[in-house]
Amino acid sequence: MLSSIAKYSVYFLASPFIGDARKIVAGDLISSSNKLNFHEADKELGLDRAAEWLLNSQDTMEDEGFGSYHLIKGWTTSYPETSGYIIETLLNYANRNSDQKIVERCIRCADWLVNIQKTSGGWQSMTVAHNKPEVVFNTGQVIRGVFAVYLVTKESKYLEAIIRAMDWLCDIQESNGAWRTHAFMNVERVYDSYVSAPMLMVSKQLNNERYFEHAVRNLNWIATKQKKNGWFEDCDNTLHKNHKPILHTIAYTIDGLLDGAEYSGEDQFFMVGRKPAEVLLDQFLSTGKLYGRYDSDWNGSEDTILTGCAQISICWMKIFKKTGEKQFFEGAIKMNNWLLARQYRTNRGSKRTRGAITGSSPVWGRYESFSCPNWATKYFMDAIMMELSLKNASD
Repeated sequence: MLSSIAKYSVYFLASPFIGDARKIVAGDLISSSNKLNFHEADKELGLDRAAEWLLNSQDTMEDEGFGSYHLIKGWTTSYPETSGYIIETLLNYANRNSDQKIVERCIRCADWLVNIQKTSGGWQSMTVAHNKPEVVFNTGQVIRGVFAVYLVTKESKYLEAIIRAMDWLCDIQESNGAWRTHAFMNVERVYDSYVSAPMLMVSKQLNNERYFEHAVRNLNWIATKQKKNGWFEDCDNTLHKNHKPILHTIAYTIDGLLDGAEYSGEDQFFMVGRKPAEVLLDQFLSTGKLYGRYDSDWNGSEDTILTGCAQISICWMKIFKKTGEKQFFEGAIKMNNWLLARQYRTNRGSKRTRGAITGSSPVWGRYESFSCPNWATKYFMDAIMMELSLKNASD
């Protein structure tokens, strides 16, 4: 507790002397944009600014990955995990804009990821500067990006890296379907549904029964961890707050189940994912807010986590796309508008922050405090692109 107070004190005291930090902190202290209605052109501009920020992040790195920006401490080194799933986002963005240069950037990032793959087949956690051992969840996210590049290039080196990673994930899985060995903190967690989803995606493309069986085994285990009200046990990325997981990992869990249902054809996983998504939708539509953490009775606490808000918007749109239930799309549009208003807080800054999404709102919230994590901007882009795509499909 004392160390946290000291850290926050340092950040607050330093922020008046650092331009980007001063503008964002002052904005959150004095006022915050509550504009809730945006035109399609506003969202296109917000999307472009977010993409520019991610590309600037890549340009700032010593390798071909993507880092995050801390308002006080500056740039991190690259995150292999998030670089993996950022590839998917930027390829989608490049496709809608016919931008081959961004495709080439994604290929270079995939080449870097293949080069740093561990001999086991997995990929490390944290940033490259931490030089951590391989971790299940992080490996699943790198698979997403490397496989996306394989589908574009059809080059065997990407497929070979994916197969090594998939075989490793199958080899170390527990008999109950969870992962413990090489899991973060070496504990079983339900947000590994977000690993099973890309495993199923790859198994479908390769017609690999082993990958399919291991992924479905994990999703079946996750279903046993759900309470009747939709809340999941073992859902947080800490030990001491596992009784009230963060929205970020709740949304990972939901998204993995929704995609897992699509790739496997097992509709029961869709229903498992839909239940908590609907609880959160009802809360958001009635209060206009989602909290950072939720206990087993869905009581919220802590400041809003913007990453989780973008992720849950994506989940709501996936449910709408499958069921046609308009309240899910209405909730997603409302959430995306709110997120775009949060992006306005960074638009007045330098290219180090312009277009980025901060970890929390306000920026000093506990999750990724005083920081612009690259994954928040990635999910913001995904949410905006999905909304625009669904609207265009209905026109």
